[in-house]
Amino acid sequence: MFLRLVYESFRRQKRRKALAGVAITLGVAVATAMVAIATDVGDKMSRELRSYGANLLVTPQDDTLDLQIGGVDLKPPSDGTYLNEADLPRIRGTFWHHNIAGFSPMLPVNIDVQGRHLTLLGTYFSKKLTFGKEDFVTGVRITHPWWKVQGTWPDDASQDVVIGESLAAKFDLKPGEEIHIGSQAHRISGILSSGGAEDSQIVAPLSIAQQILGKPGAVRRLYVSALTKPEDALARRDPKTMNAELFDRWYCSPYVQSIAYQLQEAIPHSHAEQIRQVAQNEGTVLSRIKGLMLLVTLAALLASALAVSAAMATAIFERRAEVGLMKALGAGNASVAALFFVEGTLLALIGGFVGFAGGAVLAREIGHSIFGSQITIDPVLLPVILALAVMVTFTGSALAIRRAVKFDPVYALRGEG
Repeated sequence: MFLRLVYESFRRQKRRKALAGVAITLGVAVATAMVAIATDVGDKMSRELRSYGANLLVTPQDDTLDLQIGGVDLKPPSDGTYLNEADLPRIRGTFWHHNIAGFSPMLPVNIDVQGRHLTLLGTYFSKKLTFGKEDFVTGVRITHPWWKVQGTWPDDASQDVVIGESLAAKFDLKPGEEIHIGSQAHRISGILSSGGAEDSQIVAPLSIAQQILGKPGAVRRLYVSALTKPEDALARRDPKTMNAELFDRWYCSPYVQSIAYQLQEAIPHSHAEQIRQVAQNEGTVLSRIKGLMLLVTLAALLASALAVSAAMATAIFERRAEVGLMKALGAGNASVAALFFVEGTLLALIGGFVGFAGGAVLAREIGHSIFGSQITIDPVLLPVILALAVMVTFTGSALAIRRAVKFDPVYALRGEG
């Protein structure tokens, strides 16, 4: 008899049940998409944020040492020490080498051009390197994607250079012309626009800067673009204070600090640190995006609960005579409540399954349109979503069911409930 009552309820109130089911489905679909994206957004957002430049800076270790006695700086006024270019490919041998999107060495040197003191910056543009059996390409075209060149990029093995747009305007230089640096003529392959100090500099392949300086293999600083996860309490701990188990966990997590630690291991006599403005902003952006997703999910579930509440209240009011008859025949409050909760559970499960499928499609579309890749939905999420659907349905139905169990059978049978 109980199951027959449930069946008749769905058969006779198709419109009410459909309305409640659609509300549950929509709320669950949005929740599924947001949860799926939030659990898979870390790496994808980090890849998107890598388009804003390098987040790690590697410098010679000696440059970080303070030589002071009695407040007097005793470090000699020199160009400092240098990293060895031959050590750079070893970055591909670090634990998190797959998270290293690219790196670009920098070597600034002072030059005279037409009686003016200028800076020539040596770097990699799109350099082909080899580590072991692996070939890879790296340079400023990866780590500094905002650099724009009018003309063409120089080949790293050539004597061509690019010249900053401010400097090009002062000397009235254009792509294809030549500029003399010392006794050597260099073809200008393009005009560089970086929005920084490079607009007033000459940027050349690293080998040219090393030749001018007279230090083959010298690198002054190294910019590294790495995919990292936002900082947490473990990330900010000093590895020297950790036990072996905690250190392994920290070392095997793609924190910007642990990747910097591994860079120092790979490059002898180096010091690596995060470019804080970039790294901290990444964590802030990711936290805010996840917070926004949480708010959207809660708003969708609240709207779904309100819609279910309205639909259930109307449905129960229309069935007040049925409730009165049940109570007149001896049904208790628990039996009446159980009937409506079972109906709500069936609605929640149906809406939950359909909403999960719709949310998977929505998450996939968002992934393709925003991140250019597919959002992966873990099947273990289904029970969580179904439980969420049941909770939303019970929350929306609770007040209406509470009123139903309080119907006076006398007034209910007379239609005065």
